[in-house]
Amino acid sequence: MLSLSSHSLAYNKTTVTISESTCHSSFFKFSYNKSHYHTPLLTSNHFSAASPPLLRTATALCCNATADPYLGSSSDADVIIVGAGVAGSALAYTLAKDGRHVHVIERNLREPDRIVGELLQPGGYLKLIELGLEDCVEQIDAQRVLGYVLFKDGKKTKLPYPLEKFRADVAGRCFHNGRFIQRMREKAAALHHVRMEQGTVISLLEQDNRTIVGVLYKTKDGQEHKAYAPLTIVCDGCFSKLRRSLCYPKVEVTSSCVGLVLENCQLPFENYGHVILADPSPILFYRISSTEVRCLVDIPGQRVGKAGMANYLKAMVASQIPPELHDAFISAIDHGKIRTMPNSSMPADPYPTPGALLMGDAFNMRHPLTGGGMTVALSDIVVLRNLLKPICDLNDATSLCIHLESFYLLRKPMASTINTLAGALYKVFLASPNEPRKELRQACFDYLSLGHYFSSGPIALLSGLNPCPLSLIHHFFAVAFYGVGRLLLPFPSFERIGIGARIVLCAVGIIFPIIKAEGLRQMFFPTSIPAFYRAPAYR
Repeated sequence: MLSLSSHSLAYNKTTVTISESTCHSSFFKFSYNKSHYHTPLLTSNHFSAASPPLLRTATALCCNATADPYLGSSSDADVIIVGAGVAGSALAYTLAKDGRHVHVIERNLREPDRIVGELLQPGGYLKLIELGLEDCVEQIDAQRVLGYVLFKDGKKTKLPYPLEKFRADVAGRCFHNGRFIQRMREKAAALHHVRMEQGTVISLLEQDNRTIVGVLYKTKDGQEHKAYAPLTIVCDGCFSKLRRSLCYPKVEVTSSCVGLVLENCQLPFENYGHVILADPSPILFYRISSTEVRCLVDIPGQRVGKAGMANYLKAMVASQIPPELHDAFISAIDHGKIRTMPNSSMPADPYPTPGALLMGDAFNMRHPLTGGGMTVALSDIVVLRNLLKPICDLNDATSLCIHLESFYLLRKPMASTINTLAGALYKVFLASPNEPRKELRQACFDYLSLGHYFSSGPIALLSGLNPCPLSLIHHFFAVAFYGVGRLLLPFPSFERIGIGARIVLCAVGIIFPIIKAEGLRQMFFPTSIPAFYRAPAYR
């Protein structure tokens, strides 16, 4: 039988005293203010021997309970999650399912309206299944994606996902990002251990030894509150204001992304993403609902002003659009619903901080060309869940921080493969007057057009089905040497040999800076790093 000495919790300005005799009674309940979001009732069912320490359980369930963060096991929750986007919502559901008490603080709980985060690769869908969240792509008019079609200079090549070894429902999914997020929020908030609250986190709360003990946040009515937990996970997106406390942010804005929605039109190849290798940079089309097609136009370098955007799209882009989509593209421009956002990339470069962790776009970003962001985030959640599962008590922040150092290595196969491929592929697909760059771009298109292993291998990497950095290096340089071989056959010349050498140097110049940023040792030699062995059960 569990026992508990008398403690008091401040709850809605009313003091509730829990005593040992109360805990031994057959029924214990108090009501709650219905204005609080998903605040549970506290009953005797919560006082099981399998639960965390009793006072901590009671405190976590009392949503407005206050506690001194410096008293070991006393806290408002086991985990605070900042942000309820794809990463935050999925993480809240996953940790709560494992019995953790989770407090989610999200700036705006209304349905988001974004132009990215709309394509989930098959590898990401497999992670959804692993987390028990696959039903979140249902009832939102999500569209199955079976691969890509690549267009260049009037030619096209079809690149299907290698899905033969998977069950029938495994494929990519395209959808409205906001609908997907709302489904995950609803599923997380329905769990007994999740409290989801609208508020803006102002800062992380630190102890003297730089241990994070919680957050300071402002509610939607403007009041400031402090929330405490042994572990705070920051998932507040690509414009995170908190990441500077937990990593060395090296955000690079590579280009701008212009988004349009084409209505009531047919794609040349339904259930396939369409990538146009246009001048100066790629254009993407994919279906996000039964009546809508998303168009993303990449604009490198300087951003085009709002006033001139419509003219730019009509003058520079429209002529390169497939004929089947041209009229719908012009109509979307004329309707004026043009959205723009920066394409940012940021390698993961954390400094381990006791009591806190970064995840999602706040932690790591890559160019959206390959649609890999959600796949990386969901894969990270699976890794973190497995690391936290055997830990009953999260209060030893220093030990937990050391234990979680392995997270940064165990996430590398999926994250580094997708990050490196996204950055390298974008640079290869950019139009350039430089002869070696032009040859490399054409070689990439022709290599993928060979089909079979030459297309299925790279597409397996892109889709998250084969998270293997070595395979990525193999295919990338196979493309480069394929381009060199075409130049030298049937009769090499000194000029062609020179261009061939420059193609190889160009390939090296593209991929090695990305690998260096990701961490050469972490990508290819993780077993040489001591932190790799801190979680042997989950390698």
